Amino acid sequence: MAEKQNNQLDDDLWPDMTEDLQLSHLDLLFATVFNTPDGIKVLKHLESTTIDQPCWFPGSDPSQGYFREGQNSLIRQINSRIRRAKNV
Repeated sequence: MAEKQNNQLDDDLWPDMTEDLQLSHLDLLFATVFNTPDGIKVLKHLESTTIDQPCWFPGSDPSQGYFREGQNSLIRQINSRIRRAKNV
């Protein structure tokens, strides 16, 4: 249900764009935000506290690893959007 609401929000923001154009525009927004000196610092911090850290330790609950991989996935998505925007 939440995903439907997010899609509706996207439609409200860019009602005349196709889905591909909306995604490209969003990729450009990510690249713009994270290409500033402050944005680069924020992204480096996010990477150092997520991707650069172990997501699971032997003996810990497996769900901790799943949770941490979810955090890592968000940073990977940001980096992926930035790369796509640079290739446009």
